[in-house]
Amino acid sequence: MRGTIARMTKYRTPFEALGEAGIQELTNTFYDVMEELGETEAKELRDMHARDLSGMKIKLGEYLTGWMGGPPRYAEKYGTVCMTTPHEHYAIGPRERDQWLLCMEKAMDRLDTEEELREMLKVPLFRIADAVRNRQEDINNTDPNVIAIG
Repeated sequence: MRGTIARMTKYRTPFEALGEAGIQELTNTFYDVMEELGETEAKELRDMHARDLSGMKIKLGEYLTGWMGGPPRYAEKYGTVCMTTPHEHYAIGPRERDQWLLCMEKAMDRLDTEEELREMLKVPLFRIADAVRNRQEDINNTDPNVIAIG
């Protein structure tokens, strides 16, 4: 390989590294972290979600399973994998995007995720979090009863 260094990897996809059960564990841990940080570092993100997160744990796990290279569980159930439409009613700016990424990073910390997998996911996770962003700037919402600002 002239002029380049071959990068050895154990996994071709994140699904290969985690499997379906591992992705669901990551998803559950992500929402546990979001719940714990819901009064501090992830307040705006937590406020967008229903009190009961059990349905979202399943839905995001299904989405991430297909997104990470596994069976298309989300598409099988919902027919589409478009993430912008379900999020369009929420004011998602850079702050909310970054809170989502923080919760995912802390979830990977808790699960002691391998560095190779973290590197594999770093840019794609940012891209997916940024893809649902629908505001250029943060909106300060001081009303706890309002979860969607149009």
